[in-house]
Amino acid sequence: MTVIDPRRLANKVRMRVILPTTVFMVLSSLDRTNVSFGALQMNRDLGFSPAQYGFGAGILFLGFLAGQYPSILLLQRIGMKTWLSLSAILWGVIAGAMAVIHTPTQFYVLRIALGFVEGGLAPGIVLYLAQYATERERASTFAFPMLAIPFSIIVGGPISGALMQMQPPLGIAGWRWMFLIEAAPTIVLGAAAYFFMPNGPADSAWLDGAEKHWFATRAKRAIDAKNDWSVLREPVVWMAALIWFCLLSGSYGIMFWLPQVVKQMSGLSPFEIGLVTALPWIGNIFGIYFNAAHSDKTGERFWHIAIPATIAALGLLVAAGLGAGLPALVALLVVGTALGAAQGAFWALPTALFVPATFAVGAVAINISGSSGGLITPQLIGLLREHGAGFVGATLLLTAMLAVAALLVLLVRYRSREA
Repeated sequence: MTVIDPRRLANKVRMRVILPTTVFMVLSSLDRTNVSFGALQMNRDLGFSPAQYGFGAGILFLGFLAGQYPSILLLQRIGMKTWLSLSAILWGVIAGAMAVIHTPTQFYVLRIALGFVEGGLAPGIVLYLAQYATERERASTFAFPMLAIPFSIIVGGPISGALMQMQPPLGIAGWRWMFLIEAAPTIVLGAAAYFFMPNGPADSAWLDGAEKHWFATRAKRAIDAKNDWSVLREPVVWMAALIWFCLLSGSYGIMFWLPQVVKQMSGLSPFEIGLVTALPWIGNIFGIYFNAAHSDKTGERFWHIAIPATIAALGLLVAAGLGAGLPALVALLVVGTALGAAQGAFWALPTALFVPATFAVGAVAINISGSSGGLITPQLIGLLREHGAGFVGATLLLTAMLAVAALLVLLVRYRSREA
């Protein structure tokens, strides 16, 4: 009888499945958030107002909301490798087309289309990795792809800034070249995914028969399960959805507006702004990884979300009060670390409640709610700026959202103990 070493098996899964899906998450994040750097030149060149930019940045998530369930249903029908390849090639082409926009309408249409195609990626990866995730490794398995967003900003920020500062070939503006160059790897790797990504453990040539059976009996196979929509009547699903909305609202608020805050307060170059705005996301990576690992080690989920969310809320207030300077950057580093910690431990909480038939429906409902934070929050910040509240009003808004997330986690904990 073959003895399975769970740690060795987890390492194989990390290298063969989790790491490749994380790469696509990196590309996805880069192709939709590089607009925050493009805005440093694009808004001036095209005459976009703060509200128009905020609307365009956020309208992407209208496509996200509309695209998630259709995308997941397609994933269940055609399998992971075909679905991922098709999705990546399409969103790469759309992201590259940002290089040829001239009007707000073109900006809005492409952002919606990009959101629609990318919308199913995050919940699709959650469903996909659930086939390889046991209870012991649950938080770490789902947290690893989350590293993609901060990593894409840490690496993509300076790259985007450098591309925009280069001497534009052919007289084409630097921000246009940035969109073209950063979309190219997505298209290439999207084509490669069809040949190299397995659809699941049974299709993984690097697993032997005993290892495939081990996953079949311990992990949740939700990709090809019949969907049970009755889970949407469960209050805990919508409480988890609101928590995810608040947590992601904090990230999206910082993601889409921090470069302009730094520019307004410091007058740095685009490349220097890219370096400075990478700081919160460096902390984010450490928060995601280490808090998820600690949550798996202890088996505790609730406090691993509520405490970091509270710290992030307080850190935003401190950063806003300190103004420009090194202390404020340290505060932002703390905010990014705490936000990452809360998000890294999050998915272990709701996914434990699902069976295969409810997994896809519940996970997508929660992710749709989180994505709506990206639709709503950047626009609210743009409106606050235009009506005189500036970035102080935005800070108070994000602080309140993170505080609500912490309180809701404790409420879910209380309800689970009462059940």
